[in-house]
Amino acid sequence: MEILNASDAKREFGEVLIKAQRGPVGINKNGKPIAVVVSTAEYAQLEALKEKQLEVAIEEGIADLQAGKVVDGKTVMDKLRKRINGSL
Repeated sequence: MEILNASDAKREFGEVLIKAQRGPVGINKNGKPIAVVVSTAEYAQLEALKEKQLEVAIEEGIADLQAGKVVDGKTVMDKLRKRINGSL
């Protein structure tokens, strides 16, 4: 991924848009990453992937509920407290 500093990206914005069609373009400000410019096609792929992962997580949760693999919140918190207190 090509990385540009913010002032170069601002000055060369049209070129950044062209480069983003070929691959992500990182933008740094004060030496720290702040943004990535991607094409609309790549953005759509990322959004579709996130949606698919959410669907899978929901399906796994439903399967756990149907299989009785659930624990109430109090039990979870009690186990966490025991773990924390045991490690002190």
